[in-house]
Amino acid sequence: MVFVWLVIAVVLGIFEAATVALVSIWFAIGAVAAMVPAYFNAPFWVQILVFILVSALCFVFTRPFFKKIIRVNKQPTNVDRLVGQEGVATDDIENIECRGKVFISGLTWSARSETGELIPQGAVVTVKKIEGATLVVERKNFEEVK
Repeated sequence: MVFVWLVIAVVLGIFEAATVALVSIWFAIGAVAAMVPAYFNAPFWVQILVFILVSALCFVFTRPFFKKIIRVNKQPTNVDRLVGQEGVATDDIENIECRGKVFISGLTWSARSETGELIPQGAVVTVKKIEGATLVVERKNFEEVK
């Protein structure tokens, strides 16, 4: 069983190296720890218990540390500047039927309502966020437009 745990640890280590997402490193460490009771011919359930406990402890105690160190920096794009800007609905915005268009900054974008309400053509909207190539908008009240 020592070699089985070694193979598991190596495979998980290779998988971790390929993904660099901190997904399987804790399980690889748990597999290495499970080799110890396997070396002393402990029952299989003891090996599994050591594997699970060591993996869980590594995950709980090291993940917060690694999350602080490894930060995925979001690269802002020109599209991000649309958030907070106003545009005009060039078509009715209707989430259920997945239709709607907004004209903003010289371009027409697919749009959906943030609240799910129907936004009629010609309404002034504010961009709240961007999901993929779709603007998530909110209708401005008439009082706000004036």
